[in-house]
Amino acid sequence: MKRFVLLFALFITFFAQLQAAYILLPMDEAQKDHLKAYGITYWVLSNGAEAWWLLNYRGGSFAFPHIPAFERECLIRGVSFEIVPDAAFNKILNEIADPEVNMDAIKLEKAPKIAVYSPDFNAKGERIQPWDDAVTLVLTYAEIPYETIYDDEVLADRLVEFDWLHLHHEDFTGQYGRFYRSFHNYPWYQENVRRMEALAHKHGFQKVSQLKLAVVKKIRDYVIGGGFMFAMCSATDTYDIALAADGVDICAEYYDGDPADPNAQQKLNYDNTFAFRNFHLVKDPLEYEFSDIDNTRDRKIPPEQDYFTLFDFSAKWDPVPTMLTQCHTRTIKGFMGQTTAFKKALIKPNVLIMGETKPLKEARYIHGTMGKGTWTFYGGHDPEDYRHFVNDPETDLSLHPNSPGYRLILNNVLFPAARKKKRKT
Repeated sequence: MKRFVLLFALFITFFAQLQAAYILLPMDEAQKDHLKAYGITYWVLSNGAEAWWLLNYRGGSFAFPHIPAFERECLIRGVSFEIVPDAAFNKILNEIADPEVNMDAIKLEKAPKIAVYSPDFNAKGERIQPWDDAVTLVLTYAEIPYETIYDDEVLADRLVEFDWLHLHHEDFTGQYGRFYRSFHNYPWYQENVRRMEALAHKHGFQKVSQLKLAVVKKIRDYVIGGGFMFAMCSATDTYDIALAADGVDICAEYYDGDPADPNAQQKLNYDNTFAFRNFHLVKDPLEYEFSDIDNTRDRKIPPEQDYFTLFDFSAKWDPVPTMLTQCHTRTIKGFMGQTTAFKKALIKPNVLIMGETKPLKEARYIHGTMGKGTWTFYGGHDPEDYRHFVNDPETDLSLHPNSPGYRLILNNVLFPAARKKKRKT
């Protein structure tokens, strides 16, 4: 009897090994919903399983153990998947490991805890600022959980609780987005000014610009300590402008009640910045632009021809930029924003350009390190709305489930889940 039980146990073990399999989420044109595929992978990680990110394999596919609950979730969310037997999956890994192919397999170990730095809502549950944010839209669509934080939480040192931080379309210079000329009589603008001034005074600052500088420095320390920071649109250049203008009044009286320092330009310190150098402030305080970092005013290109190209990186030698540029196409449809693109001549030489519109001499997607952490800046407002104006309705991502521009955002979201891998020497 004991011999029978032992043989039966061995048979079950052997059979289970034979039946071992993986779920593969193809990320090439075979995928019905690229954006929700990221959400599935995040969900798998949050349930304690590990996953593989197969860089440059079928558009940057994901794979994880075949468990019935995982398969059901793919079916529920409408994500295309393939069941791959263990032997076949090992063959894929062997193919990827070939030193002659530009692929790599990166283990994803833990779902990163995500924070979105964004203003809160008013008493009616309405957003204070009448525009949406691409990151919160795609996180919601992909069903990836996040926590909204703002200045109170940042100044209370809560950033250490999170692995990944997104900066909403903030103006870190304290000039309220330079919306004064067009919107200063609007209730939402006036309410935002009242709230921001009250928040500054609450934390002991006389001006909103001083509050924002303190926030910027806390975020800088978070990155230096090992955090991952991602920003889009005006949160990119205004972040660096605030750092460069530390101790310098660059705000006109429309924004803080007194004139800007007439020598502000000469006092900028570019050593403080993450990405940009040698830029010039826009002196007209009523102009809807902060500096010459942004290339929006100089772009002479019809919308139907506005595309940018992703660079190809070596998956085995440069896994980080390879992860951040995974996509089913190397050509991405352009889109505008208050900060649309970055003039290449003003980008620091140690910054990695990952996407560019070469004829316009502009970068759209850049990345760098600071201390133990990393940051990524992505120009533009909404990858699926070429010109997104104040009060425009938010984009319905169910109409754009395969959006390459939104995929770049989600690459950044999953990037912190990757096992640390030393650069080859």
